[in-house]
This record gives sequence, C-alpha cells and structure tokens, in this order.
Amino acid sequence: MKRYSAPVPRYTSYPTAPNFSADVGASQYDRWLSALNPGSLISLYLHIPYCSSLCWYCGCCTKAVQRYEPISDYLTALHSEIAGVSQRMQASHRVNHIHWGGGSPNILSADDIALLAATQREHFEILDKAEFAVEIDPRGLDAERVAAFARAGVTRVSLGVQDFDTKVQTAINRHQSFAETQFAAEEFRAHGIDNINIDVVYGLPHQTRDGVQKTIEQVLELRPSRVAAFGYAHLPSRLKHQTMIDEKALPDVIERFAQASRISRTLAKAGYVRIGLDHYALPEDPMARGMLARNFQGYTTDVADALIGFGASAIGRLPQGYVQNTPAAGEYARKILAGELATARGFTLSNADKMRAFVIERLMCDLTFPASELRSRFGTACNELIEEAQALLEADQDRLMEPDGDAFRVTDRGRPFVRSIAACFDSYFDSGARHAPGV
Repeated sequence: MKRYSAPVPRYTSYPTAPNFSADVGASQYDRWLSALNPGSLISLYLHIPYCSSLCWYCGCCTKAVQRYEPISDYLTALHSEIAGVSQRMQASHRVNHIHWGGGSPNILSADDIALLAATQREHFEILDKAEFAVEIDPRGLDAERVAAFARAGVTRVSLGVQDFDTKVQTAINRHQSFAETQFAAEEFRAHGIDNINIDVVYGLPHQTRDGVQKTIEQVLELRPSRVAAFGYAHLPSRLKHQTMIDEKALPDVIERFAQASRISRTLAKAGYVRIGLDHYALPEDPMARGMLARNFQGYTTDVADALIGFGASAIGRLPQGYVQNTPAAGEYARKILAGELATARGFTLSNADKMRAFVIERLMCDLTFPASELRSRFGTACNELIEEAQALLEADQDRLMEPDGDAFRVTDRGRPFVRSIAACFDSYFDSGARHAPGV
C-alpha cells in the first residue's frame, strides 16, 4: 500500500487536464465544433460555479456567494454560450446525456432552473430517452426547487453527503444532517425522480473505518441507485482553502485503504455491484448492466461521440481533442457576451494519444487491457503499447495483473491500485505533479 500510494491522476481523461495548454484555443474549438458529423450523439455539461458556503475539502471550481446578483449575471452568459455554440455546430446533433455540476446547481432559483432547461431544449435536439443528471447539495434544498428540476426533465440526482459524523463535518466546514439528506431523497422520489446517487468521501480529517461504516449504513437506509466513494485529495498548495484543514487529523495511507475497503465490503454485503475503482450500483441500475465510460464527472454510462462543456472552467471532449473554458467567471462572461468562445486551453490528440486513452479508460472501467480490440482499432501501430503491457506483466512481483487470453487483467489484489497501473501507460505522467493519492 505504501509503495503504490504515490500521487497519480484520477484519469477522468487522457491526457489529463494538467497537460492541457493554451496552444488550443477558441479558433480550434470553433473548427472542431463545425466539423462534428451531422447526427452525432452528444452530451452536454453545464457548470454552475457557486455555492452558499465553501467546504474546505472541495477541489471543484466554485465560489461561495451570499447574493444572487453574481449568479444572475453568470446565467446571462451561460444562456448566450449555449446559443452561440449551437450555432457554430452547423448541423443537427442528438443529445443523449445532460449533466449539471458545480458548485451547487440547486443554488439556482426555481425560475432560473426552468429557463436554463428551456434554453437547452431550444438549441439542441434532446432525445426522449436522454439522461438528465444534476448534482445536489441537500443543505437548504426546498420543495420548490425540487419541483422545478422535475418539471425540467431531470431523471437522476447526485446527493453530496461526504460523511455524517459531526466531528468530521466540523473539520471540513460542511454541516449536513441525515434528516436533510433524507428529505432530499424522499422529495425527489415523490416527484418521480427515482434514480438517486449518493457521494461519500474517505480520507477526511478525523475519519475512522468505524465512522465511515456508520455513514454508509445511514446511506443504505436511503437505498440509492448508486454510491460513489471518493478518496480525499489534500492539495493545499493548489487549493488554498484546504489550508483550513488540520493535516495532523488526516488518516495515513493504511487507514485510508482500510476505510475504502470497509466501504466496499459494506456495500457489497448490501447487494451493490462494484463498478471500476470507486463506484457501486444496484444490480438493476444501467451502470451495472451496460457499457461503462469515464469522463470528467467520473464513471458514466454516457457513450456519446462528443461532450460539449458550458460555463466557467467546463471541459469538452471532441474527436480531435479537449477544450476547457477559462475558470474565472468574470473573464468567462466577458468573452461570451462579446460573442467569442471562452476557450482558454486544450489538447489536440495524436493517434498515439487515442490508443493510450483507450487503454487507460478500459483499465479504469473494465480492469482489462484489451489487446485484440486495440489491434482491431489501431492495427500494427499498437504493437509497442502491447509490448509495454507484456513487459509490465513480466515485471509485476505484486500480482496486480495477470494474463487473460491475449489480454491482460487487473487482479482483485490490483484493483485498488488501478490508477497506478494506468499511470504506467501515461506517456505524459509527471510523478512530481500535484495529483490525488494513489490509494
């Protein structure tokens, strides 16, 4: 555990966001949008970078606000960006997945929830079967907003919990009762939204394995469709608000691993299927039954041809590569309202990048290196990559991988370290960069 605990990327993309550069900007994004094949399946991500208070553990691009005026100003730009991007796409495309993230999308008023959803429908063809997911902070959630999300067509919500222990909550500046969370789950279900995800975090200050088990047992009372258990990444040099967290109260690598294992065993005993590294789903949930993919929100069933990101800091993925908007909300709004795109940086994918991206995604999702499928997609160009996998297998003294026909499979022993295994195929990986702990 100590050997594989070195910081590595979470691999929500390959290459990862620290490798993006200003060499890709608005002009490239404009060309990539117009080049999308007519009728392509696309997904939409909308970023709402505001919360009512700032949690000290948070690694998201967000800001605490006490007035609604900054949110209203931001929404003016967001509506404009949706219209401008749809015009640049020059062809009809079908939307099969929508995700609103943040920040806290439920900081929006009920009227603004309705207006933003209407703007999506006005500018994009949204399929009847499309999933529409929204991240929800249960604190302060009211019935009016829940009803607005239901009328907007939301089909799945993710409730942030992190931990129910009051000592842990004080240490991360996030006080949230079980009753508040239960109200959110029951209210959404009363409005016909039965797909409930719950997010928890291990590795937080003052957490213990008994404590995280108690939190998971409370989560299970709500019977969510999915549970995500993320490891806390303490990066105070990059995220200044994390300096408010007492480092001496953080669990060490052995305790972190024990907490993750306790969560996994408790959920497995309750009938949940383990998905990839850190997600769990009921057997009837689509994530447990269908094709799994990886994007900037983590594991997903979204297999669209392109992901279009809207809002400050939002990342998009197109066949040619990645683009990211400027993270500063003021600068983002200025560019958009001037009729420009807000692209600040990105990455153009080479054929070699696409091969490694495919391998890393399949390792993260399916825990396999699919050599035959790699050959069918990329031909002899993948021979060097397959040789790297063979060399890794031969050098593996810890039994983290094993042969599986002409493929390579991550073992149960290796599963907790799959990010470290994936990093072996990352030609851009910098071991000195600021990443999340490997365990």
